[in-house]
Parts: sequence; structure tokens; C-alpha cells
Amino acid sequence: MNDQLELYRRMHLIRGFEDSVQALFLKGKVHGTTHLYSGQEASAVGVGSVLREGDRVAGTYRGHGHALAIGVDEQALMDELLGRATGVCGGRGGSMNVIDLEHGLIGCFGIVGGSMSAATGAALASKLRGDGGVAVAFFGDGATNQAYFAECLNFARVERLPLVFVCENNLYMEFTPIEDVTAGAIEDRPRALGIHTQVVDGNDLWAVQEGARTAVEVARSGEGPAFLMTMTYRFVGHSRSDPARYRKPGELEAWKLRDPLIIARRRLETEHGVTADALDRVEAEVGARLDEVVERALAAPWPDVALAGEFKE
Repeated sequence: MNDQLELYRRMHLIRGFEDSVQALFLKGKVHGTTHLYSGQEASAVGVGSVLREGDRVAGTYRGHGHALAIGVDEQALMDELLGRATGVCGGRGGSMNVIDLEHGLIGCFGIVGGSMSAATGAALASKLRGDGGVAVAFFGDGATNQAYFAECLNFARVERLPLVFVCENNLYMEFTPIEDVTAGAIEDRPRALGIHTQVVDGNDLWAVQEGARTAVEVARSGEGPAFLMTMTYRFVGHSRSDPARYRKPGELEAWKLRDPLIIARRRLETEHGVTADALDRVEAEVGARLDEVVERALAAPWPDVALAGEFKE
């Protein structure tokens, strides 16, 4: 499978994974709450595609997509969401607090903006070690109104940290349009600090990939942090308690015409010479794999309560 087709597979894996999670959640198999990444797949996959071994990623509470984009095993992740002992965190992390250091995921953070401070620390550690690693912080548009944003931007710029800030702007802070509570343009804030800043089409895999490649090169070169804003849109509610009444009429339907999976498929066929049959096979293989993942997760063992106080190695 060529690299571009693999990225398409990964995007479909994220979409299908989230569909499966939602179905399990509605059946009471996923406990607590869950925040789905559906519609934003090009953002995580595009950024993840330009990272290398040794780089570190901090995701959000909408972090299933971030995890899968950088190679976290889908079986271990599904097992985790169902609270099973075979989960990537031994069934202790649930939907919002996944960690997989083997694949560079330093955490998915339920605290809004927490990913920025975690990635800032990871970037500082990489600089002090001199290991050439880059840290990436994913966060939403709403997190830019948290103090974390100003503090981490400033510290990263002063210390010239190898850090990429990725703002996934899906237009809403939970149920509130970002423009109702945010003064000025978000991207003007890092620019004011002299930070390399780009805004890209977050539903176009190649636009994200190119923007991310430049941002990572800047951060890795020693020039200091970079800021990338991916303009995207979630196709699902914020969480299970979403009232679904805040979107503008016709907005969701208009964004679905720009579904990142549709855009990627079209461009693979017209610009990269991939046949429709090859794309169909990828989609079918992903579907079959996820059926298997769900079946195995439901059959996986529960954690031993006697080990509740121990951490999984």
C-alpha cells in the first residue's frame, strides 16, 4: 500500500472507529461520556504523517483520532474504551485520558488546554536532552481563551522550544460559536509573539500535511515554536448531552459536502492515480477490521480488582 493510500486508510479507520464507539456507547458498553472526532480526520492524520519516531503528541478529550493517527493500536484503544484489562492503559483511562508512550502519545487531556502545557513540558525536555524531538499540542478553538494558551505560547517562544501548536478550529466552544466569545483572530496572537503561523483547510489532507511539514521543520530547526490552525468541523455533537440546536441552519449539511473522506478520495483518484477499486478495497478492509475489533473488545477480560491500585507497565 502506498503512503497516500495508507493515510486514506487511517482516516477511514478513525471515522469507522468513532461510528463503532458511538454504537457501543448507545448500548451502554462505553461508560461515562465520549467525544467523537468524526469530520476532523484530515487534521490529525495530516499532522501525524510528518512526525517521526521520538516526537511526542498531546491530544484532547476528543483524542481517539489523535491516537489512531500516530499509530496507537485500534484493538488496544477499543479495549480501553470498554474498560478491559487488555486496553492500552489497562482499562483505567477510558475515553478521555489515553496514554501510549510507545507510540509517542503523552496523553489525551480532559482538561481544556491541558495538552498545551503537557506538550510544552515535553518540548522543553527534548531541548534539554538535545534529542531532536518535536512535541505537538492538539487543542480546540475554545482552548485559546484559556490562560494555558498565552502562557505556553510565550514560554515556548522565549525558550525557543521545538513545539508545534495545532489549533483544530471547528467553530464551536461546545455549544457556543467561537466568534461570540473571542475577540479578534486567533492566529494573530501567536503572530504577535513572532511565532511562525499558518492557517490551512483542515478538511484537506494535503493542505494539512504541507502546513504541518513546514511547522515541524521550523520547530525542529531550533527556530522555536510554530502555530498551525486547521479549519475543520465536527459532524457529531460535542458529547452525549449536546442539545443539537445551536448550529446555523444548513451549516452541517454544507460542511458535509466537504467531508475530508470525500475530498481525499476524489483527489486520490484524480491527482494520484489511485483506482476506485483500490479505494473500495481499503474501505472494505477497514470495515472488516473494525467488526473484528469490536467483537474482540466485547470478549476481552475485565481488569482484576485486586490490581486496581497498580499501574500498567
